[in-house]
This record gives sequence, structure tokens and C-alpha cells, in this order.
Amino acid sequence: MKEIKWIFLLFAIAAASCMIGMGIAIGEESILGLILCIVALIAVMGFGFSTKAKMRRAGRL
Repeated sequence: MKEIKWIFLLFAIAAASCMIGMGIAIGEESILGLILCIVALIAVMGFGFSTKAKMRRAGRL
């Protein structure tokens, strides 16, 4: 079995939390909350992909 990459699990949980926040913001009819969750989701996903690319270039993945 392969070793768990904890940093990627953390990114996945953060991204899922942002998606949950988007659903809650829609339910609460909060435009500001929705925008903040979308921005946070884009930031988390982008940082996760860039971290994966760096690790792949360094040969640690």
C-alpha cells in the first residue's frame, strides 16, 4: 500500500469545506458568503495543484 500524502488530504478537506460553504451560502441567500467561498475554493485548488507540480518536479511524488 502506498504512503498517504497528508498535505493533499488537507487540501481535499479544505476544498470540500469550501464547497459545503457555498451550499450553505446559497441556502442563507448570502451573496458575500458565496463569493468568499468561491474565491477560497479557487485559491485552495490552485495552491494544491501548484504544490503537486512542485513535488513532481522535485521527484517526491
